[in-house]
Amino acid sequence: MSYRIRELRLTCSGFHVDARLVRLGGRWLASADTPDGPSLGCGTTPFGALWMALAPFDGVIDELLTTVPDDALAG
Repeated sequence: MSYRIRELRLTCSGFHVDARLVRLGGRWLASADTPDGPSLGCGTTPFGALWMALAPFDGVIDELLTTVPDDALAG
């Protein structure tokens, strides 16, 4: 079984975050690089998984999510 991992570079004022997104059995798994190591999120949608993975960036999550390409959220 092969999985397509989508690599993303999300940006906000002052820095960027590298993230990955993959669909596994009808659910989504996302990871985001943080200064303390990777942060994981899962959900029934790509948006939900990314939102959870970006939790360490509280205060700029909305700004980061606006830079996700539309096709990555199409699920």
